Amino acid sequence: MITVGVRELKQRASELLRLVRVKDEIVEITYHGEPIARLVPVQAPTAVGEDTAAWWSDLDQLTAEISARWPAGISAAEAVKEGRREL
Repeated sequence: MITVGVRELKQRASELLRLVRVKDEIVEITYHGEPIARLVPVQAPTAVGEDTAAWWSDLDQLTAEISARWPAGISAAEAVKEGRREL
């Protein structure tokens, strides 16, 4: 990580931004020696892939299993309250 003061940031802004963009460097900005900000590379968003679709499918299956076994007439809030009651 590169550390620069505000004055140096003003003088070398283009160069520092190029380092962040091209070399994925992180630049920490300081004011009177104290860190105040960081320039970090933006990560490209990940595409929703098969893993995510499989995860949602598993979650849907779990929801169906819980629903099939859930007692009639009891809400989730009531079940949580009951579970929290002290004996």
